[in-house]
Amino acid sequence: MRLGRQSSNIEDRRGMGPGMGGFGMGGGSGMRVPIGGLGIGGLLLVLVLGYCVTGSPLGLFGGDTVPVDTGAPASTGAPSDAEGQFVSRVLADTEDTWDQVFAQAGRQYQRPTLVLFSDEVGSACGMSSAAVGPFYCPRDAKVYIDLSFYRDLDRQFGAPGDFAQAYVIAHEVGHHVQNLLGVFERVQRSGRNDNATSVAQELQADCYAGVWGHYAAQRGVLDPGDVEEGLTAAAAIGDDRIQRQTQGRVTPETWTHGSSAQRVRWFRAGLDSGRVQSCDTFATGGR
Repeated sequence: MRLGRQSSNIEDRRGMGPGMGGFGMGGGSGMRVPIGGLGIGGLLLVLVLGYCVTGSPLGLFGGDTVPVDTGAPASTGAPSDAEGQFVSRVLADTEDTWDQVFAQAGRQYQRPTLVLFSDEVGSACGMSSAAVGPFYCPRDAKVYIDLSFYRDLDRQFGAPGDFAQAYVIAHEVGHHVQNLLGVFERVQRSGRNDNATSVAQELQADCYAGVWGHYAAQRGVLDPGDVEEGLTAAAAIGDDRIQRQTQGRVTPETWTHGSSAQRVRWFRAGLDSGRVQSCDTFATGGR
């Protein structure tokens, strides 16, 4: 990839701990974050932890109280280390894409903040560990990532390469686009928090990641083989593949992100068209 400028919309909390220095507890008005708002890795682990801690596999996804981060001090602006610089350049490239797409629709894109953290982090959606993987919190409009996930993406999921890493960020930024377009609000109002809704929400974020890839290709950002890296990453983290690796069988009724084939299909849909309108996964049920 031939990335350009760095984004300054970075909050670097690496090495700072989870930010336990100040959490207020939200009451019943706190938003329940849909399962679809989580990142692309670690959902099965969270289900197991939920069962162990609360007695319910979904125990960590619900509840009437939501811890709110009051804002631990952090370094802001473009990082100076190589990994941080790469992430900030990918974020900048997504900003360029969505600035353009929103402007074409007569709207202004509100850029998200990307938070780098180590091990654990506090957000307006609660406490999260690195095991959950990268995630987006709609309550504070921030993307969160522990960069150790990239090593897991390579070694555990068999999806190496810079474009595969960029796809992860573009997927989470896709959730931010959903938030700006009212998808999270509509899902919340509908009262639906089932697996089919989660799958549709995640596949749409994959499609939006593809829209970014379409514009990145037009800007000459991509190298030969980059698209294949992205498709490999999308396939590597399909629910069916993860379930085969972790439990030895596939149970489609428990999927939250979609199969490998679905993820590849919707990433490709955005990549080929470059159009938000091509990403209505809710209308098709993700098929």
